Amino acid sequence: MKEKGNISINTENIFPIIKKFLYSDQDIFLRELISNAVDATQKIKSLSQMGEMKDELGDLTIEIKLDAKKKTITISDKGIGMSADEIKKYINQIAFSGATEFIEKYKEKDDSSQIIGHFGLGFYSAFMVSKYVEINSKSYIKKNKSAYWKCDGNTEFEIKPSQKKERGTDIILHINDDSKEFLEEGKVEEILKKYCKFLPVKIKFGQKEKSVEDGKDKDGKPKYKSVKEDNIINNPDPIWNKSPKDLKDEDYINFYKELHPFSEDPLFWIHLNVDYPFNLTGILFFPKIKNDFEVQKNKIQLYSRQVFITDEVKDVVPEFLMLLHGVIDSPDIPLNVSRSYLQSDGNVKKINSYITKKVADKLTELYKDDRKSYEEKWKDINLFVKYGMISEEKFYEKVEKIALLQSLDNNMRTFEEYKKFVSKTQKDKDKNTVILYSNDAEKQDSYIEDAKKRNYDVVLFDNVIDSHYINHIEQKLDKVQIKRVDADILDKLIDKDEKKETVIKDEDKESLKKLFEKIINNQSTVVNVESLNPDESPVIITLPEFFRRMQDMAKSSGNNPMMMGGPGEMISVSINGNHRLIDKILKAKTNKTKEKIASQIYDLALLSQNMLTGSKLTGFVQRSIDILSK
Repeated sequence: MKEKGNISINTENIFPIIKKFLYSDQDIFLRELISNAVDATQKIKSLSQMGEMKDELGDLTIEIKLDAKKKTITISDKGIGMSADEIKKYINQIAFSGATEFIEKYKEKDDSSQIIGHFGLGFYSAFMVSKYVEINSKSYIKKNKSAYWKCDGNTEFEIKPSQKKERGTDIILHINDDSKEFLEEGKVEEILKKYCKFLPVKIKFGQKEKSVEDGKDKDGKPKYKSVKEDNIINNPDPIWNKSPKDLKDEDYINFYKELHPFSEDPLFWIHLNVDYPFNLTGILFFPKIKNDFEVQKNKIQLYSRQVFITDEVKDVVPEFLMLLHGVIDSPDIPLNVSRSYLQSDGNVKKINSYITKKVADKLTELYKDDRKSYEEKWKDINLFVKYGMISEEKFYEKVEKIALLQSLDNNMRTFEEYKKFVSKTQKDKDKNTVILYSNDAEKQDSYIEDAKKRNYDVVLFDNVIDSHYINHIEQKLDKVQIKRVDADILDKLIDKDEKKETVIKDEDKESLKKLFEKIINNQSTVVNVESLNPDESPVIITLPEFFRRMQDMAKSSGNNPMMMGGPGEMISVSINGNHRLIDKILKAKTNKTKEKIASQIYDLALLSQNMLTGSKLTGFVQRSIDILSK
């Protein structure tokens, strides 16, 4: 008998039926409806295992059918099915959760974690794209008659008996004119692969062609023919649900390729598995992260019982670990979540802390078990390790003893090892250990060579985040200073309070200072005559460490470093009073000759810093030609 009625709407659940605002992303409707189909399938499997359902389960594959001519999408399952009364109860009373009632009823017998859905709520996402929706369902209980339901998204519905013979539910969406994109096969398959890739029940969407061997040709070579087979779009048994002891490295790498087909093999991975105080499984892969902070940060996918939720995992995963790739699956995170929910949820915060700890533990394990391998990986992983040390205090505490310094000769040492290594050579008068670093070994080669002459070691800090990292760790380390090798003359970088005698008189120092100030002609530039080693450069151009760091941080933040005193501004020029070329200037007979030599050696210093350009470079080249000609 045909029946008509009104859908029951209560004040507390009126918003879910407002179809345009139910979800922010329209294509979520397929995830919701297929999740419900999976839910119904998991229920029938549970009932069969408990002996509540005596019939054969049969093939439980969920099928998605697209009919562009009829403008329909059909989702068919062979699950628990519904009677007319159950449709009225679960569908008409919006937001009544069939899954909740089922779990409560069978909680002593069944693993309720396999039940995904909140059927009433998710079902109404169908009306975002549909003119009207039909349900044709047959309950697993034989005495219950098949039922047909139809509704156009308003509160009115009709329900009547149907002719459906097989157990399960068909949901037919009649796509509206505004949503024609969902009648394209490619679009539907794209959505299915995004949201349903790892659902625990096979999902079939049409067929695909496969090439198979078909005998031999006259030359004995194999022949092939094309055959059609079911297009199963998901992997129902992903490896994150398996025990690590049952998996090989090959399994993890193959799964990584499944997630990221065109990526290089990962460096290593962490298999997550915890059931208290929250449930969480997953695998995090450490990719080869080069010196590029602007990497994609949507490579970790969040699932709830194998249902894809989002790849925006900022609040679930610490921000610095969003550089990793992989999968996190937790039933303690609901399907429909907002950022405010994630930020305030207790389980999410616990998961965040757990993941941080697991990553730190994995790094420590690698360091202790295979130091050489850890050092080889450091170039690829140091970006996110440093980022983590800056942003997460607990992470810093766990990894500070395994953070490495890489010397320019490629030797790697922890901070404690490094302090011992340079204890005899790189301590200043106040007993501070001075770490000299380079961020561009080629550009700073002359400064590095001068440091080597003193038996000083130089480490490499060429990462985009290193300017921030240096500031952070310098505050943490006791009696350690970190200075760029070209930030000042070496005697000031590592001030040992050793007075060097100068071969020139005080009045000559003053005349040299005025001569170079005239040539440079920049009031921001500080000129000093220093008593340096005769083997060091005649003129040394430096930018104080403070301004260097400000420049580097400005660059990494996307700001204009010129605002911090770019090249040519706020620089210091040190004249090596003990160099033979300076002596040559003092002995020159004319001011013109003095200026010519001074200009030449100053421009050479600029050239070594890539600071000589335009007309100044042209002038230097011409002057060099003139000198060589004479």
